[in-house]
Amino acid sequence: MRIYDIIAKKRDGFELSKEEIEYFVNGFTDGEIPDYQISSLLMAIYFSGMNDTETLNLTMAMANSGDILDLSAISGVKVDKHSTGGVGDKTSLVIAPMVAALGVPVAKMSGRGLGHTGGTIDKLESIPGFSTILSKEQFIENVNTIRLALVGQTANLAPADKKLYALRDVTATVDNMSLIASSIMSKKLASGADAIVLDVKTGSGAFMRNEDDALLLAREMVNIGNGAGRNTIAVVTNMEEPLGNAVGNALEVKEVIDTLKGNGPKDLLSVSLVLGSYMLLLAGRTDSVESAMDMLLKTIEDGSALRKFREFIEAQGGKGEVIDNTELLPKAKIVMKVTAVQNGFVKAIDARQVGRASLALGGGRETKESVIDPAVGIVLHKKVGDSILKEEVLATIYANDTEQLKQADELLQQAFELSEKPVEQQQLIKWVVSKSGVEKV
Repeated sequence: MRIYDIIAKKRDGFELSKEEIEYFVNGFTDGEIPDYQISSLLMAIYFSGMNDTETLNLTMAMANSGDILDLSAISGVKVDKHSTGGVGDKTSLVIAPMVAALGVPVAKMSGRGLGHTGGTIDKLESIPGFSTILSKEQFIENVNTIRLALVGQTANLAPADKKLYALRDVTATVDNMSLIASSIMSKKLASGADAIVLDVKTGSGAFMRNEDDALLLAREMVNIGNGAGRNTIAVVTNMEEPLGNAVGNALEVKEVIDTLKGNGPKDLLSVSLVLGSYMLLLAGRTDSVESAMDMLLKTIEDGSALRKFREFIEAQGGKGEVIDNTELLPKAKIVMKVTAVQNGFVKAIDARQVGRASLALGGGRETKESVIDPAVGIVLHKKVGDSILKEEVLATIYANDTEQLKQADELLQQAFELSEKPVEQQQLIKWVVSKSGVEKV
């Protein structure tokens, strides 16, 4: 088998066999096939595309290129939840303790953020003492004991994806649906869950800004998951404006605690309930989304989700006292209010601009080497559809540097669009995609 022949075959629009895909993935991962030939193949894939069988085979080859996490020692159905990312997206931290409080094991590997906001790992590490580094044995013991553990991805998880993505990034071949879907799902499949719930964001603050593209990605990933024998469901959700009010690592942890106490933003709770309901559904705990939502809400009402969050924090070395006193979280030195210049209604809040403002403050990473400031960020006091008076506060900026504050203020001012006429609130849940089809919500 020769890589030259595989490149020519895909260039001419033919389907690659499972063996050919495994050959080039393994050869590139092992350093036997040079960058320039894989670059050529990626461009051929970009233009000729891949069918469902090829995409599944590519995903499996990348997943099998490194460690496969064996979770068989954990009792119960393990359901993973993954988000394609957005501004203020802290749903994993809301959902995990609710689902775990109902006895469903949550054994999750998450990544760090790259871009305008921190990842789930970054948010958790803003809690004093919290460690996202556990041995495999401790990870499994924590899930069996308290039904919840969350750690960073291992260095050898789907190494083929890391190498291929780095090459795609510099050869203008990122934006291909098969390559995007296989990249995401290779890591999910390697993480060992029995079933997967995907939150595919669409809108200004999402990777997939166009709703049709988001839906297509959702379908690709659901096909991969189910093709790999993992029951998989995707929910396409809105990311035109930030989710919740807080954007920034410690600020988002505080909002998670407020939400688990029953005092959080309605949009954050609503999206969390939908995603959590599908986790319960796939875990076999109930047979309807409606009953699952009732079960999840009960964990907030009876305090069991909040207790589980404290238990989770303490099990991974963090200070559980932050549940009672969020002042223990990192705090910014400078606090500035952003006010409205007119009366009216909030017509739009550009999530990407808010994310860029958070990045300017140090709440995200420009590069993988960037160091995140856990204390900084933004809290929105108004959302789309809300009325506003001139001089009323739209948002609060939390900063540790005056120059960064100035940049963030300019970006945040551009994020808000006001209207003299009333504006409807945006629909949060757009589509649900499962192996049985696509449902418009």
